Amino acid sequence: MKNLTSLSLKTVQGELFVLDQTLLPQRQLWLLCQTVPAMVAMIKALQLRGAPAIGIGACLLLAYRASVGDSREQLLLDAEVLRAARPTAVNLMNNLDTMIAALAQDDYKAAAIACAEQLFAEDVALCQRMAEHGAALVQQGEQLLTHCNTGGLATAGVGTALGVINLAHQQGKNIRLWVDETRPLLQGGRLTAWECQQLGIPYQLICDNMAAMLMARGQVDRIFVGSDRIAANGDFANKVGTYSLAVLAHYHQVPFYVVAPHTTVDLACADSSAIPIEQRDANEVRGVSGAFGSAIWAPEQASVFNPAFDVTPAELVTGWVLDTGVYSQADIAMGILQRVIRK
Repeated sequence: MKNLTSLSLKTVQGELFVLDQTLLPQRQLWLLCQTVPAMVAMIKALQLRGAPAIGIGACLLLAYRASVGDSREQLLLDAEVLRAARPTAVNLMNNLDTMIAALAQDDYKAAAIACAEQLFAEDVALCQRMAEHGAALVQQGEQLLTHCNTGGLATAGVGTALGVINLAHQQGKNIRLWVDETRPLLQGGRLTAWECQQLGIPYQLICDNMAAMLMARGQVDRIFVGSDRIAANGDFANKVGTYSLAVLAHYHQVPFYVVAPHTTVDLACADSSAIPIEQRDANEVRGVSGAFGSAIWAPEQASVFNPAFDVTPAELVTGWVLDTGVYSQADIAMGILQRVIRK
């Protein structure tokens, strides 16, 4: 396997390493990943996260297992175990379907390695195209807002929504970025803020419940978020708190965009009712933990509701920024997603 490198994944002499995102921003630690149980544990613990990165990481692990001699039958079983690791992120399922097709070839080992390398390269290209389409929407001096983490940590390339924002910054548009801290796991505060520092993007970190005040003051011109699954009608699932932003943006007439590769579109989901929503550990809400330590602020037996994602209805979205272009509500209503995916 070639040596591949992204912010969160790398292969070195055929072996796969994952950057432990739970330790950021205080510490950067690369973990060797050699087994399917290890990859599943990393995905569930959010050491590896972001829909595109999860899908690519799973396929790179299968390619590694093929290279060390695992049978076709074992690899197919492993693909199904990996598929169940994150139920909402459809990129994982789409990437694994591509890998399963590769495993059907006579020389399945070489095919698996080539497939994983191609998926990695494809995501880099998809991210660049999304960035170009989305950055064209940004005007000089705009104040942007984003939620969760959608940069290079979540993809193999420059990212989805944060990739758009970074390109607008590189184009000299003098943007300013508001970064939601993104409760309960602080992916904005820990990860997006860290990426912005690396990229030199001017940003300010805010608590999630401060966004409404900023919009009311006219201090948000445009919002870009990512997605883990987009239904055929344009409804989409993203990190919990995205729906709240969309409602606020609609009320304050702030343009609201979702940025994702076409691999995030799931035509099998007619609308949001068919998108599975992952429920996570209650302790993520009762307190917080990371490289900085742990704290519990709620009663240890407090009953908790902790969905990882919420769903934003299509009528609240200004535009869908895909690698194939930017689509309006009218485009979506005419079935553009179906035509794009089936090409």
